[in-house]
This record gives sequence, structure tokens and C-alpha cells, in this order.
Amino acid sequence: MKTPKRIEPLIEDGLVDEVLRPLMSGKEAAVYVVRCGAQLRCAKVYKEANKRSFRQAAEYQEGRKVRNSRQARAMAKGSKYGRKEAEEAWQNAEVAALFRLANAGVRVPKPYDFLDGVLLMELVADEHGDAAPRLNDCHLEPDQAREYHDFVIRQIVLMLCTGLVHGDLSEFNVLLGPDGPVIIDLPQAVDAAGNNHAFSMLERDVGNMAAYFGRFAPELRDTRYAREMWALFQAGDLLPDSPLTGLYADDEHDADVDGVLREIDAARIEESRRQAARADAERGPTKGEEPPPPWMQ
Repeated sequence: MKTPKRIEPLIEDGLVDEVLRPLMSGKEAAVYVVRCGAQLRCAKVYKEANKRSFRQAAEYQEGRKVRNSRQARAMAKGSKYGRKEAEEAWQNAEVAALFRLANAGVRVPKPYDFLDGVLLMELVADEHGDAAPRLNDCHLEPDQAREYHDFVIRQIVLMLCTGLVHGDLSEFNVLLGPDGPVIIDLPQAVDAAGNNHAFSMLERDVGNMAAYFGRFAPELRDTRYAREMWALFQAGDLLPDSPLTGLYADDEHDADVDGVLREIDAARIEESRRQAARADAERGPTKGEEPPPPWMQ
């Protein structure tokens, strides 16, 4: 086939030998199967911002680091330079996330290189060597659904342990390879600690997985893994092998407002007493007055 213009620099640099066929075109990129020596790989060509249906919503950008203050100001103003920088930061986010997650043992496509808005990465293939299907295109038996759901939940835990939340996880961006699910499409991954929307995104990711696998094993729809793993994460206790039950009970007890107010009033009275005692101690005893006892000093 004719080589897409955006992939030509990779061929010129010897990173790609030949473009074989288009694989898919999504809301943010077009993906091609390419030959690199004896290996087949994927070339993900990011679409320009005005040609994408997925927008860089502010909640995804929150907490992301930029190179310098000039870049930050330009991105905030939305200038031509700022838009270019924002676009590069958006694309670089997926590259950084893939390397970070692959190193942590998360099942994602292995990244190889990134040049001029084109990401070169592993081709996830099925047992016949063809491109692996998306979960959305698969029919599962109940036991398979339970097994794959458990595996994906563990992958989400691993991601959270590295400090990342996928942010757009669904059956459309999980492939089913010979060894199980593979998570793809990560340019919208967010910093779990630095983004105020991280928990709501995590809950949505986990909920999407429960809803999909729940088609084949209905009991999975009632699981609440997101709140359970987030509570551990916030406490600093989440580990890759942390046991999870899928159960999470909200605190249904009414807040004891009167009790809290009583404690506040008691604390104020105690502080006033201490301040009065300190003032008396600093003033010293007047003539004919005994010094204050030690417990008031």
C-alpha cells in the first residue's frame, strides 16, 4: 500500500521497512501494521487535534507536568505555539505511560520508538498471528468472563500502584491476546495523586469492566473494586498483590454533629484556659499573691 506521509520519516530513519496494511482508525489515531526487519509491529499515527473526536478535556490535563513555565503559559493562553505544545504533551503522555506501565509488568503493548507523532509499538496478535480482537468483538463463557475480569482488575491495581489511572478504559480498548487481555490507548492516562478527577475516572474504568464482563457473568455487575482499591491507595497500603474482595461498605452512620460541636467547644475552652494561665505566668504574682501552682504554668 501507499506509505502514509506521517510514516515516511520512520522509513527514512530505518525504523520501519514497509507499511503492510491499515489496522484500524479510532477517535484519536490511525493504526497501521508495519514490517520492521522480520517483525510485524504497529505504527500509531496520531490525528491532528481538529480531526479528533476525543477532546483534550481539562480534567485529563490536570496534574500533568510541563517542561517549563513558558510552555505552561502558552498552553493556558491557547496560542498557536501553546496548541502545538499541548498536542505534543498529549501524545507524549501515552508514550511515557506505556514505558512506565510495561516496566511495572502491566499487560500493555511494548513501545519501541516515537517520532514526529508516530508511535511504534508491539503488534498484539492472536494465536494465528492476526491482529488480536477487541473485547467488544468477543463472546465469553461465564468462567472466562470471571477469569478475564479478575485479570483486568489486577492490571488496574498495578497501574494504580505506579500512580496512573487509565481514564478511558472500556471493552473497546482492551485486546484479547493468546495470554489474555492487553490494555491499549493510554494518551488520557492521569496522575492518580495529582488529579482531582482520578477517583471518578478509576470508578468509571472499573465500572465499565464490570458492566462488560457482567454480560456473561451477571454477579460481576455488583462488585465494587474501585472504592476498595482507592481506599487502600489513599492509605498508602495498596500493593500489586493486595487481596481484594469486590465488596465495600459505605459508612451509613449519621454524623454526630452535636458531638463534634461539643468537642470543638471543649477545645476552645481548654485553649482559653491555657492562654489565661500563660498570661498570668508571664505577668508574675502581684504583692501578697501566691505563685500559680505548677499545673497552671
